[in-house]
Amino acid sequence: MKPRLLQHASIPPLLDTELNSRYDVHPLWQEADPQAFLAARGAEFSGYVTSARFGVEPATLAALPNLKVISSFGVGTDALPLEAARARGIAVGYTPDVLNDCVADTAFGLVMDVARRFSAADRFVRRGDWLQGQYPLTTRVSGKRLGILGLGRIGQVVAKRASGFDMQVRYHNRRPNPSVPYAYEATLQGLAEWADFLVVVSAGGPETRHLVSADVLRALGPKGFLVNVSRGSVVDEDALIEALEQGAIAGAGLDVYADEPRVPERLCSLEQVVLLPHLASATHETRQAMAELVVRNLDAYFSAGQVLADAA
Repeated sequence: MKPRLLQHASIPPLLDTELNSRYDVHPLWQEADPQAFLAARGAEFSGYVTSARFGVEPATLAALPNLKVISSFGVGTDALPLEAARARGIAVGYTPDVLNDCVADTAFGLVMDVARRFSAADRFVRRGDWLQGQYPLTTRVSGKRLGILGLGRIGQVVAKRASGFDMQVRYHNRRPNPSVPYAYEATLQGLAEWADFLVVVSAGGPETRHLVSADVLRALGPKGFLVNVSRGSVVDEDALIEALEQGAIAGAGLDVYADEPRVPERLCSLEQVVLLPHLASATHETRQAMAELVVRNLDAYFSAGQVLADAA
């Protein structure tokens, strides 16, 4: 018999097809009363498929007494119950590395856009404003100073992109990484004071909540730009909006928000802000690679007892 999997939410068609060809999959998201279903039939499932956005709720985990493996579509782990899974011996797979390039491309695209104001200039042309005069001058990117919060897999690719623009790079992590050639800043505020661009690529979760605070934004200063492609929780969104409205920083490029998909109207009204709908990894190639790794993690667990990419 095929192992029984519980599917948390709607997933890309490719992943849906592959899972159903290998496993007995039940779509929990189609149940009118998911908790009642889990109470009645939760013991039937040995695998759980979810995404970085949704993770696994504690009540759901508790209702799956025979769960052996979780396979998550995404790289974020803040919504995954890693400690509870370890305590129960549940393997947790996720999809790192395959999305590094596209997320880094998005981060650097936001650096370019927020400084050179390409999106705003596009709107300028479409409105017919060019007929009334030239577009205002913008800010150069090449040769500037790029600070990276979170020099992990993705952060290192962002730094590599910056080298093509002759940018100086420094970073802040919880601790220095001796294997990288970039200068380490011991405090985030110190990094912000140094940087022209502060790119946030750190993990989400309680430990990094509002790490980019009002003080950090003040340190970044009126000529500095913030770019966030990690999690909305890492930035104090209210402090960011206030800093933008008051001109305390020059602009922001955002792919993530505190309460997605609800974006504050105050952010939407600001011309010096570039807003993306959490699309950093959203390319055909990357999403296919992520889907394949979700399946490969499950295949590896059910054949060899361990996932290929272990988040736990």
